Amino acid sequence: MTRSSAKRLYFLRHGLADRSAWNGSDYERPLTPTGRDRMIHEAKSMANLNLSLELILTSPLARAYQTAEIVAEQLDLIEHLQVEERLGLGFGSADLAATLAENSSAEHIMLVGHEPDFSLTISEITGGGDIVCKKGSLARIDLFSSEPPAGQLVWLIPPKVLAG
Repeated sequence: MTRSSAKRLYFLRHGLADRSAWNGSDYERPLTPTGRDRMIHEAKSMANLNLSLELILTSPLARAYQTAEIVAEQLDLIEHLQVEERLGLGFGSADLAATLAENSSAEHIMLVGHEPDFSLTISEITGGGDIVCKKGSLARIDLFSSEPPAGQLVWLIPPKVLAG
């Protein structure tokens, strides 16, 4: 993969999901009503970014799936939304490499998942740095290698900017 044909990855951390207000399993913890509303606003902003997404892959955990579903609906990509088990807790660069290999035909992919996995993975594949993905933040990475994954952080948009 050359720099001119870089694969674009968008890392979206799930929206607001409050632990203190939830008594069930962490796997099932949903977005809060505020988290849902904010994500709708963020998804509308994403539509204005013209991301040219071909695929949205999401963690199977409820809060991530709900986040991905909101974005997919706003971007009219619901048929391109897929659950990717590896995006669950513990996701890393080896998981990213396997996910990319299985989805090699897609050039612009959104990954919806969790912390600290996203910050650590982004840092690793971009050569280091102190990356923090807040709930609802969106990062763009242009890859110049899929195996092992390596690329450049193009931008990281905090949730307050996306929510407008």
